[in-house]
Amino acid sequence: MTSDAEEVVWQGRFITTRKRGRWEYVSRARNIRAAVILAIDEDGQVLLVEQFRVPLGRPCIELPAGLIGDETQDEDAETAAARELEEETGYRAARFETLGEFWSSPGMVSESFTLLRAHGLTMVHEGGGVEGENITVHRVPLGRVPAFVAGRRALGDAIDVKILLLLAQGFLEERK
Repeated sequence: MTSDAEEVVWQGRFITTRKRGRWEYVSRARNIRAAVILAIDEDGQVLLVEQFRVPLGRPCIELPAGLIGDETQDEDAETAAARELEEETGYRAARFETLGEFWSSPGMVSESFTLLRAHGLTMVHEGGGVEGENITVHRVPLGRVPAFVAGRRALGDAIDVKILLLLAQGFLEERK
């Protein structure tokens, strides 16, 4: 563990670049975290979203997600998850189960996310996000996720690291 003082190199509205010793990394402004939602309906269909990501320069396939405290400072993960699930996918959950806090790229980004499982899904509208997000919702049978991901990769889409959650069993099976 380094005892070097942390230095803010640059700060924008949404991100901060920091340096500690020789280590450079990025954090969210105001230490905002994210809520990521694993939503599987009673028919075994997982809800995935597709949206263009400027840093990647292409569409990305992801689990529904959003920032905690982006709109209200005292917001908790479940409240943010409920808001984001409905905005992005058009589904409302009867309840959420917190599965833990995770870091997706800890060597470069200090942001964490809380993974929540949505239960009791009801479609209330078409989804698509808020103005300017242009989110496409995909309902994919769990057993077809690997083929769906392969197909989207073939189209040139990026695949968010959190999709590994749905691909893990296939990766863990012995390959010949």
